[in-house]
Amino acid sequence: METVAVWQGLALSGIFSWIVITSYFNVTKKIRSLLQPWVAHHVVTGTSIILKIQKYQHKFWDALFSGLSCVVSVPFYTAFLPLLFWSGHGKLARQMTLLMAFCDYLGNCIKDVVSAPRPSCPPVRRITATKDEEENALEYGLPSSHTLNTVCLSGYLLYYVLSYTQSEGACVKLPAITLGCLLVALIGFGRIYLGMHSLIDIVGGLAIGLVILAMWLTVHEYADGFIVSGQNVTSFWAALSFLLLFAYPTPELPTPSFEYHAAFNGVAFGIVAGIQQTYHQFHHEAVPRIFTSQLTILAFLGRMLVGIPTILIVKFCSKALAKWILPVVSNTLGIPIKSTSYIPMLKGSATEKKSSEIKQSGYIHKMLFFSRQDLFDVDTGIRFIQYAGLAWSVVDLVPTLFSYLRL
Repeated sequence: METVAVWQGLALSGIFSWIVITSYFNVTKKIRSLLQPWVAHHVVTGTSIILKIQKYQHKFWDALFSGLSCVVSVPFYTAFLPLLFWSGHGKLARQMTLLMAFCDYLGNCIKDVVSAPRPSCPPVRRITATKDEEENALEYGLPSSHTLNTVCLSGYLLYYVLSYTQSEGACVKLPAITLGCLLVALIGFGRIYLGMHSLIDIVGGLAIGLVILAMWLTVHEYADGFIVSGQNVTSFWAALSFLLLFAYPTPELPTPSFEYHAAFNGVAFGIVAGIQQTYHQFHHEAVPRIFTSQLTILAFLGRMLVGIPTILIVKFCSKALAKWILPVVSNTLGIPIKSTSYIPMLKGSATEKKSSEIKQSGYIHKMLFFSRQDLFDVDTGIRFIQYAGLAWSVVDLVPTLFSYLRL
């Protein structure tokens, strides 16, 4: 117990020290000054490659690559992962959730540190078929999140399937690996065709994704063991989640990247807290799995009909509760707050105009110097609680309902 407390304390202290050091020495801006000109140069010179590819534009290619981008987007994984939990493959689901959270955090951190532009439109034709794609276009370019996430998540899924089925023969492994590589290639090429990324962004996403995947395959068993049977798991993860909100770098200009991180940070905490409480009831390795007599397709459809409305209700209630509680707590503690979108009465005043210019700026400054009376964006806490509640319901509340309904 003492050993666990020591390494957890060291880990949290290390992150806090990193926040202080990087803030004091302005590390983000120094790294940006080194990398941004080089990346921007490659984005400009790579425009000719995009234009050559887009000469072959066709409605079929527009639909194909737009569809593929939606299939590997963060909203798709957010909708897919609950179904994976309810299918009985709990280990795969929690590993992919945490891997997704890590990819989202690290990829968006690099985006906002470098703050490199996307291809200029015009002359590049940019296709944003959905609202999510329009929001993605507001982020910085390097690395390509779609490429990075596809490398990591498809790679880990491939590893899990081959391990689960205990496939040893090359006749199985080779086609599976080929299919995974083909998917990554199509996603990367599609992002260029759609005008969303330059070649340098795709190469960066591929390289970073391979590094993250290799690292995850080294530590995933240890991480999973800690989550399901470790000590101080929920309290440690709560402190870790809080620090990661402050450790996020300040971009050159505000982007939606921090909002995505806050949401998936909440998802990771909700999953970890729920699994820690209910692992032996609902998520151990002996639970019924889909396509078996214990969990038929019909029963799984019943789980979907019960589970999806439930988690949406919890998401709505969590948001409403957070919008009511966080302002009260902040006012009680004397913490000045603002809201950029969720609470109309807290936005738009002249006194907060300056602080709202850069949405994610100065978190370490705010954390250490309350006397300056800088305004906290309460939307970050609301978003975190909203998605933490949703994730908790996926692994705790909904499985409890399944047990009562014998699904």
